[in-house]
Amino acid sequence: MALEHAILVSLSERAASGSDLVRRFDASIGFFWSATHQQIYRVLGRMEGDGWVSAEAVPQADRPTKKVYAVTDAGRAELARWIGEPTTPDAMRSSVGIKMRGASYGDRAALLDDLRRQLDEHTKRLSLYEFMAARDFPDPGALTGAELDIHLVLRGGLLMEEFWIRWLTEYIDAHTTASTTAGDTEENR
Repeated sequence: MALEHAILVSLSERAASGSDLVRRFDASIGFFWSATHQQIYRVLGRMEGDGWVSAEAVPQADRPTKKVYAVTDAGRAELARWIGEPTTPDAMRSSVGIKMRGASYGDRAALLDDLRRQLDEHTKRLSLYEFMAARDFPDPGALTGAELDIHLVLRGGLLMEEFWIRWLTEYIDAHTTASTTAGDTEENR
């Protein structure tokens, strides 16, 4: 996926300035597709040049005029084309998975410490997603259209965090048990 398509989705939901888009990426879209502030502004300029978005200058009191971007007909056509084309499944590329597999050849204790840190981060993100789901979608059965799409993507995030928590916990617990059992065996000699 190109950053352009993530921006088109966000702007299709609501017109925004570059700084508004940056905040949206930091708060929601960035959970699935990350981009730096510089990338977002650079791509917005390119998209405007390609005719996918238009910009309206909006004066502000006590601040410089800002550009508010909206999707054009050409941008909507591009987004529809992209959504309709087949998507290949994302291959899982996980450096932590490779580290877990190779831990016998390195410092497993350091890896376990890192995995505990990651487990804490995934647990916090799961809590955030649960809060967002309860706040934004108290009655998911009543959702349709774009709101249902947003809710289901959030559900995907919840399930992904649950996956990471289960996998990391299983690995940490298995090696904690294995080292406790190995220590008990050595003490019994």
